[in-house]
Amino acid sequence: MTLSQQVLWGSVYLGLCFLVEIIMLTWCTLVLRNLSQKWVHKGQVIRTAGPVSLALFFIVITHTIQVWIWAVVWVVGAVLPDWNSALYFSLVTFTTLGYGDIVLGDELRIFGAFASVTGLLAFGLSTAYLVALMTRVFENRLLS
Repeated sequence: MTLSQQVLWGSVYLGLCFLVEIIMLTWCTLVLRNLSQKWVHKGQVIRTAGPVSLALFFIVITHTIQVWIWAVVWVVGAVLPDWNSALYFSLVTFTTLGYGDIVLGDELRIFGAFASVTGLLAFGLSTAYLVALMTRVFENRLLS
């Protein structure tokens, strides 16, 4: 892949992952709004831990979907030989852990770095979402 192709396709898959992130966090917000009305008469622990637990559930699923998207890229593109290697490489790259035991060739290094950027930005967005949610949950609990 040429440099411009790596940047183009890396941006496409990064954008796809962001679309997944935005859709899932929006869906989580809608579910939380519906459940918050049902949790009003529950105990303090449920009203506090429920929203945070549900948000964490959505975030884990969201990140898992994104890791799978990148794994599909590696397998369908015949970059890695099997699903085990593809999932492992996707997860290690997405989390920016980068063990280095699987390394892409020169023609895919920039493209592979987009998987890492995807993870960095996804974790940042998820963290911001959790902080905003927890701020709101705890403010409501402390004031009520």
